[in-house]
Amino acid sequence: MTEEARGICVRDVPARQFIEAYAEHLKNSDKFELPVWADTVKTASFKELAPYGDDWYYIRAASIARKVYLRPGVGVGQLQKWYGGNYRNGARTEHFRKASSGIIRSVLIQLQEMKVVEPMPSGKGRQMTRVGQQDLDRIAGSVIREAEEDEE
Repeated sequence: MTEEARGICVRDVPARQFIEAYAEHLKNSDKFELPVWADTVKTASFKELAPYGDDWYYIRAASIARKVYLRPGVGVGQLQKWYGGNYRNGARTEHFRKASSGIIRSVLIQLQEMKVVEPMPSGKGRQMTRVGQQDLDRIAGSVIREAEEDEE
């Protein structure tokens, strides 16, 4: 089996490049909307300020979609742990804090309305739909092709 015959999937693409490409896709999509509270909300309790970038919500959504693709069955709680970090208390010791569940849940709900993810049959966590998997693989293939064109 040659290298060209094998399909390109999300695992074959560097995470940063894929997330940037899929975030751009979500931004251009009319099905995925930016919530009204996106400019004022913090991403976690341990953060001091809201994100500076205008399209941080799309980047987080692309990252969540990638996580669900790579680990089917992941839920809001696991994603909270993944995006969590240390709460700095000045001179006192740091403690781990989870990320905001509301942002993660709203992203998953929008991805579910787009038919990219669906609830697991067991009722715990989310998994990719067939359409969502094809969508992410198509974008991963375009990222690989762009990288090959840049090399030439």
